[in-house]
Amino acid sequence: MRPATEALIVIDVQNDFCPGGALAVPEGDAIVPGINTLMGDFAAVILTQDWHPADHLSFASQHPGKAPMEMTEMPYGPQVLWPDHCIQGSTGAAFHTALDSDRADMVIRKGFRRGIDSYSAFFENDRTTPTGLEGYLRSRGIETLTLVGLATDFCVNYSAVDAARLGFAVTVRQELCRAIDFGGSLAAAQEGMAAAGVSLA
Repeated sequence: MRPATEALIVIDVQNDFCPGGALAVPEGDAIVPGINTLMGDFAAVILTQDWHPADHLSFASQHPGKAPMEMTEMPYGPQVLWPDHCIQGSTGAAFHTALDSDRADMVIRKGFRRGIDSYSAFFENDRTTPTGLEGYLRSRGIETLTLVGLATDFCVNYSAVDAARLGFAVTVRQELCRAIDFGGSLAAAQEGMAAAGVSLA
């Protein structure tokens, strides 16, 4: 068992991000057994969950004439327009059935405000509105984070960079992540995480 100052953060292992889901990440379900095993090493396990209202403004369906994976400008900057996914209370938003979600000490739900997307476990996409995760980790005396989950180039990437920026020691276990990887997004994410001081294991 690792020290009590370490936590495992499991990012968005939800049905819609796994094969058959609305925004499926290739092999997204293949990482679940390894994540379940890794949970046994940590006293603190936190899960994040994308949790969108049905009319979330990051959905292409809310922008007439736009298609999924096109870009738009939001008040907080550029935004990828996604297929409708992880709608609150839906099967797609639920954790993958094989994930040991009962093991979690805490579940952070993000993206529940209609007008702003939220990739990071720590901040919404305006980079300033906090999710509350930092305060929770500080109150438990946690200083070192290991990140796994979906997708490497979006929610894992944003979470890892924010965690490093907040002063946590951060490792991303790449073999327990999978990427969407369009337009070179995976390579860019890896480069950005490394530059932020994230250890890519």
